[in-house]
Amino acid sequence: MSASTGVRETQRRRTRRVLLDAALSVLEERSLGSLGLREVTRAAGVAPTAFYRHFRNMDELGTALVEEALTSLHVTVRDILAATGDPERRGEAAVHLVAELVRSRPAHVRFLVRERHGGVTAVREAIAGQLDVFAAEIEAVLGADPLSTGWSGQDVTMLSRLLVDHMFMTASAFLAASMRGDDWADATRTALGQLRLIHLGRVHWPG
Repeated sequence: MSASTGVRETQRRRTRRVLLDAALSVLEERSLGSLGLREVTRAAGVAPTAFYRHFRNMDELGTALVEEALTSLHVTVRDILAATGDPERRGEAAVHLVAELVRSRPAHVRFLVRERHGGVTAVREAIAGQLDVFAAEIEAVLGADPLSTGWSGQDVTMLSRLLVDHMFMTASAFLAASMRGDDWADATRTALGQLRLIHLGRVHWPG
């Protein structure tokens, strides 16, 4: 790579980062469906034409934000699942992972919570796709767990999705506590208590 090519690539990455950060900032109080391209470029301090060198439209920018927030977590989640066979310890590690995500990327979490059921189809589907992958990873572990012996595949799938939904709700609770300036201890205790109920239910469910 020549020096000039390296400089252009660095500038390209910088502009893309500025656009993503500007979108997150503007989206703090708004949904993606209500946001215009020119608002993002104005907040980023770049010309509207620069936007199209990185994204075809606002849907693609939103999808990039989803991937940025969640894709890198898959390795961490797999490590948590593989680290111990104790469901409670896995659950505690998962809650702490969610808490760290909210601490380190609150704008991303706020975006995910708002857009999971939002009006932009591509983004909604991107979030659902990422959560489906998490559910499949959990399902693979649960399916090999002795406590799941005799369960149908549908039962294991249902529980996996329940756990993913719980983690998403936990992220929402941590985000709300952060916005209120509350201590996260209560949200943590609630999340862990709910997981214990889920784990207790596993032993008896489907009955």
